[in-house]
Amino acid sequence: MSFSGKYQLEAHENFEAFMKALGLPDELIQKGKDAKSISEIEENGNNFKVTITTGSKVINNTFTIGQETELESITGEKIKGVVQREGNKLKVCLQGIESITELVDANTIVNTMTLGNIVYKRTSKRI
Repeated sequence: MSFSGKYQLEAHENFEAFMKALGLPDELIQKGKDAKSISEIEENGNNFKVTITTGSKVINNTFTIGQETELESITGEKIKGVVQREGNKLKVCLQGIESITELVDANTIVNTMTLGNIVYKRTSKRI
């Protein structure tokens, strides 16, 4: 299955605890907790372009599976990492945060980010 497509956030779990652990101010956490982000993924072989739009904030990441690249984190920091693919999962570890994006079925992507013992789970549906 291809990751390519446009997805809208449907639900998320542990958002506030995860963002607090990252050090985001309460004001930004409250603003972001009800935002419905749109993720657009273009997959071309091992090359990916991912654009995540949440309100006026846009994160653009381009990477090739297995090659080190600079990725923008959810806090806006640029961090070097290597994205690996295992079947329908994309995995990367950035500054102690393990991120796994799984294509659960043709229309659903689940992104799970783990920092210590805090697990933040985002479920997005194809639009």
